[in-house]
Amino acid sequence: MLATLVREPFDKKGWVYEEKYDGYRILAYKEGERVELLSRNSIDRLSRFPGIAEAIRSLRPSTLLLDGEVVAFDRKTVSRFQLLQQGKDELVYAVFDCLYVNGNDLRREPLPVRRAAMEQSLGSSRILLASRRLNENGLQAYRLAQRKGLEGLVAKDLSSAYVEGRSKSWLKVKVHQEDEFVIGGFTAPSGSRKYFGALLLGAYEKDKLHFAGKVGTGFNEKSLAMLHKKFRPLQRKQSAFVDYARGKGVTFLAPRLVAQIAYQELTADSKLRQPVFLGLRDDKAPEDVSMPR
Repeated sequence: MLATLVREPFDKKGWVYEEKYDGYRILAYKEGERVELLSRNSIDRLSRFPGIAEAIRSLRPSTLLLDGEVVAFDRKTVSRFQLLQQGKDELVYAVFDCLYVNGNDLRREPLPVRRAAMEQSLGSSRILLASRRLNENGLQAYRLAQRKGLEGLVAKDLSSAYVEGRSKSWLKVKVHQEDEFVIGGFTAPSGSRKYFGALLLGAYEKDKLHFAGKVGTGFNEKSLAMLHKKFRPLQRKQSAFVDYARGKGVTFLAPRLVAQIAYQELTADSKLRQPVFLGLRDDKAPEDVSMPR
């Protein structure tokens, strides 16, 4: 179930407001001793998050299906995608829904029933966290999200069932702008910089990749080297962008890699202002990356 983006915060009777997490969306499935951790494009994350898999395996229900996000928190308990990429901090599975427990399909039950089953199933595990709720008033919840420095909040209709796909029963409001963009090339390095200068970013509109600007910040020497290694087999002579054909010192790439980018705003001509590279995403196909609105 995916949340629909709305432009402004709101307050509505019968809705709750939760923290929006900045990590990897994961469905955690348990049947006896068997555990699966599946990303939103069905990649098995069991080997990547063994601690979380073991925590799920130790839970009491014999069968269980949870929905949540694997995150890494900073000192202020704010989830940061960069920390998740670096792999230095303890990972936490922030759980916000329960679809199935002990043979019972809960998807058609209202959110409070699913939430209660989720909280009961989690027990007291240190790395399994029930998603945090903000203020009962939606506008106050948004202000709290601003003060805490959260990426945003997710508003949920208490009466809603769990449905596959994007839904208007879950609405997300952003505090800080973050989105995925396709990497279509890079510029040559200058000064003491190694490997490359900036990444050329784009997103799809009507099945065509449009240029959205360059990002040259958010890297360290390790990430520069890692990215450059991934770029080698993707180099090509022609641009994949329909509106960026050539540039001095530019190397074009096949549009196969997706980057998570923080930015101040998207201009009227769909260009990024003050973008910062946060990391690569392998849980979203490049062709599914559409231009933010």
